Amino acid sequence: MIPLLPDRPRPLFFAHRGCSSLMPENTMTSFKKAREVGSPGLELDVHLCATDELVVVHDDTFLRTAGDGRAVADMSWDDIAHLDVGAGERTPLLAEVLEEFCPQQYIDIELKTRAAGNNTLAEKVASLLMAMGERVLLSVTVSSFNPLALIAFKKLCRSVPTANIWCINDELPRFLHHGLGSIICGCDYLKPIYTQAHPLIKPVVPWTVDDVETAAGLLKKGCAGIITNRPQDFN
Repeated sequence: MIPLLPDRPRPLFFAHRGCSSLMPENTMTSFKKAREVGSPGLELDVHLCATDELVVVHDDTFLRTAGDGRAVADMSWDDIAHLDVGAGERTPLLAEVLEEFCPQQYIDIELKTRAAGNNTLAEKVASLLMAMGERVLLSVTVSSFNPLALIAFKKLCRSVPTANIWCINDELPRFLHHGLGSIICGCDYLKPIYTQAHPLIKPVVPWTVDDVETAAGLLKKGCAGIITNRPQDFN
């Protein structure tokens, strides 16, 4: 088992999609705001677009953030780079975020893919991290709802800690609702929704915790950290 960011102070705090309660999510401005308010960590989401760039976006489309219903997987980077995803903000590439924030901050990279076979997204993320070297490799974790994506990533990049994510949601296969994916992929730490967080042998970093008292209770139970939309409340 790979230790979870062993040189970083506990508890770990990840700003969910940046400081997403104040700025448009998954944008450089949101990540910079998280840094400004003192969050030591960031959480972000990555899709692969049609021209093979690693794009920092949560949903499968830009309908919610930019009014564009095309699938990210069918859009070129040129299409995506010109979209306004809120308040004039643009979508960054993963490499841009890593270059700006590592190693001063640690980053949880969530792989957004439903692929069950060859996992190009996982492979490209692994290749990028290794190409960027130690300052990035020692500052990131990789997580996913998809245990097969984590297996594919770990085959190429064994030194980065990985986490299975889970919750009870109709978009997730029922057999993955309670953390079975963590057994399937043999991950290093766990990322349940906070209402399902029960610290076990492996470190637990629940999402998304926006109430200070709730966070204090989870940390008291032994969680290694939290993921929050409101890093400004946790200084």
